[in-house]
Amino acid sequence: MLRRLQPGEVAVIDHEDLDRVTAEGLVRAGPSAVVNASRSISGRYPNLGPLIVVQAGIPLLDGVGRLVMDKVREGDVIRLEGDRVYSGPHLVGVGNRQDEATVSDAMDTARAHLAERFESFARNTVDYIQRERDLLFGGAGLPDLDHALSGRPVMVVVRGYDDRRDLAALRPYVRDVRPVLIGVDGGADTLLEAGYRPDVIVGDMDSVSERALRTADPRRSLWAKLRRRRPAELVVHAYPGGFAPGKARLDEMGLPCKVIEATGTSEDMAFILAHEKGADLIVAVGTHGNLREFLDKGRMGMASTFLVRLRVGETLMDAKGVSRLYQGRTRAFDIILLVGSAVVAMLVIAFVSEPIRLFVRQIVESLKQFFFDLF
Repeated sequence: MLRRLQPGEVAVIDHEDLDRVTAEGLVRAGPSAVVNASRSISGRYPNLGPLIVVQAGIPLLDGVGRLVMDKVREGDVIRLEGDRVYSGPHLVGVGNRQDEATVSDAMDTARAHLAERFESFARNTVDYIQRERDLLFGGAGLPDLDHALSGRPVMVVVRGYDDRRDLAALRPYVRDVRPVLIGVDGGADTLLEAGYRPDVIVGDMDSVSERALRTADPRRSLWAKLRRRRPAELVVHAYPGGFAPGKARLDEMGLPCKVIEATGTSEDMAFILAHEKGADLIVAVGTHGNLREFLDKGRMGMASTFLVRLRVGETLMDAKGVSRLYQGRTRAFDIILLVGSAVVAMLVIAFVSEPIRLFVRQIVESLKQFFFDLF
């Protein structure tokens, strides 16, 4: 929806506990208002999404009810009057109009429930270990990859917090080290926007663009073949039982893919895949790293993320840490290019400057006279 949303339109969503990434995407799209069928902050934890939306000056109406998703179709002309939503002359929903004061009050209430959240998190962590221990500790069910990851650095890019800024800061690292680039769903588009081409795309394939998916087309362009660039590999994250709705999209596009079946998140599957295939360093861009970000993922996502980071911890490093520690090295090609540019500039100046041309002619004539007198 964020890719289709145009500035000034009304975004009608069904997103309980609006997270920071979604809220920042909405603000960038510039809607005139946001209508949420669910509660933007349910009280389970103090999520930042609603505050980001209202602080941007965008009217937020939530708790409208899920029937609004059936009553409103894309392209309908709707309007907000207080806490009511109209489609043409028809009332299609009534919700709660949010502002900074109401959101702040809801966040204060949610902070009091954090202890209950952690009890639930502990239970789900044990459940996740029981279900996915073979995957976590043995890599069971992971597909083979055409791209060699063993002994190489890998960069996993997720469309998330400060992803573009972190990727820009890592430009010297990517240029010098040339890591294997793994895009997680929309993270593949983040790589393309930054001028890179993903080597592997992991996810349920719902939020990745067709342009990014086409990098996996074996019928790639002649230019890519001349550069001997392998097509990207697509790894679909399937639900337990093998249901993978994203695979149907790839089949329609005629794109080959591989499947990972697991209950964790796609982001976590990318980390496990890189770790079990022997990556010597995994750099995380745009991923979840602190307590609030874990909570944004929900209860099951928290357990998956927590355990996966424990599993790959010795090889995992956040993008911000890499950008601070890594000092780009000067390459011989850069030095040659710099010296060559200076020489060319001097020759151009000599060619267009009459005094310098006269000086050069005098030197040449002096040399001719010297050799004439010598021989």
